[in-house]
Parts: sequence; C-alpha cells; structure tokens
Amino acid sequence: MDIILHCASQRCSIPSSVGYTDDTTTVNEEHTVDCLFCSIAQGKIPSKKIFEDDRVLAFHDINPQAPVHFLVIPKKHIATLNDMTEEDCELVGYMNYVGQRLALELGCEGGFRTVFNCKEMGSQTVYHIHLHVLGQRQMGWPPG
Repeated sequence: MDIILHCASQRCSIPSSVGYTDDTTTVNEEHTVDCLFCSIAQGKIPSKKIFEDDRVLAFHDINPQAPVHFLVIPKKHIATLNDMTEEDCELVGYMNYVGQRLALELGCEGGFRTVFNCKEMGSQTVYHIHLHVLGQRQMGWPPG
C-alpha cells in the first residue's frame, strides 16, 4: 500500500495502473476522497510513522529499496512537482530538511539519496508529491 497525504485545492489523480482512477471527489480544500497519501495523512490508513507536524508526515516505505527507505509527504496535496506554485517552495524545502534530519537520526551519516519522481515518465505512481529518502547502502549512478 502506498502513502497518502491531505490534498489542497487541486484534485488528486492516481493513475489507473495502480488501481485508482483520476475521478476524485473533493472533500474540502485540503483533501480528496481518492488520494492515498491524503488518507494516510488524515490517519484513515495506517503507516509506520517516523515524524509528523502540522506541515508534513514521514513514514517508512512499504516496499523499501534500501535498509533505510522512508517518505516525506506534505499534508497539503500537490499532485506533481509540475503543480507546485511559488508559495509551495518553502514547504518543499522543509520536506528536504525533514528528510535530512531523519536520515541522520536513522543512521545515514555516511550518506543517503533523496528522490522526487514526477509524472509517468519520472515513475511517479502516487499523484501526491513525496520525497523518497534512501540510505545505508551504496547507491549506483546513474540512478535510472
């Protein structure tokens, strides 16, 4: 199961290839019915939470690709990086800061990788932006 966060004024669309449709119903300006990460952020779907405050939620990835692999999601719904506005820059920067602090707390002093995927060609499968943080193994290059 993937992760969900609350959705802001934009619609949350999940590609049908992951078992959801892009036909969503807005609950309020912050959430939509079909957004997995919004549901996780609201506590409707359980997650292995690492950190939470009023802006973001961090939890362990359900299909880890490294000994340390967690996601940081905004509680505001932003479907893709292409949907960001200038007002979202501080929030996305904060997501990176939280990811860095948690990576260090989880033993990744030797280094870690952060990844945002954007849309289908970028391998985004949940259409609610999320930062992957991976560590405690040697990462290859190029990453794709």
